[in-house]
Amino acid sequence: MISYLGLGSNLGNSFQYLQNALDALQQHPSIKVQAYSHIYQSKPHGPQDQDDYLNAVVQIHTTLTPQQLLWCTQNIERQNQRQRNGQRWGARTLDIDILLYDHQCIETENLIIPHPYLYQRSFVLYPLADIVQDLTFPASHIHQQTQYKTLQCCLSHCSNNDLHKTALTFRVN
Repeated sequence: MISYLGLGSNLGNSFQYLQNALDALQQHPSIKVQAYSHIYQSKPHGPQDQDDYLNAVVQIHTTLTPQQLLWCTQNIERQNQRQRNGQRWGARTLDIDILLYDHQCIETENLIIPHPYLYQRSFVLYPLADIVQDLTFPASHIHQQTQYKTLQCCLSHCSNNDLHKTALTFRVN
């Protein structure tokens, strides 16, 4: 299955944490990294008393189920000193979000796909557009309130004022 993952970091050496995530994904036997975006810098969403984030999106092909992929990404986060302290939108060494999984819509206690904020976050939409231009989002009842069904439509309604493409580039193994 094709899946898109959002990577973010704003603590410590953020670029290295993003690189560590990409390396771990590339080394996983059930994941094949197919593409990755540029690395972007963005202002924090939520509490503003934290450093700017580095963000990227990775396209993978995986034989893992969505739940297995969640466990895998959370394990990669833990390996990179991610602390889950219950603070929403707080600073973190590494955050890996499953944005899309094939064209499936999933809602469980610990996993919602498509990602609930996918349609409104420039730090996800612009990196996603680096990889795929003609993406149509799955019709999820969770997102019925949005009229934006395609990536291009979301981009046309999403400001990128707080987003800057960096000169940083991933090293590919």
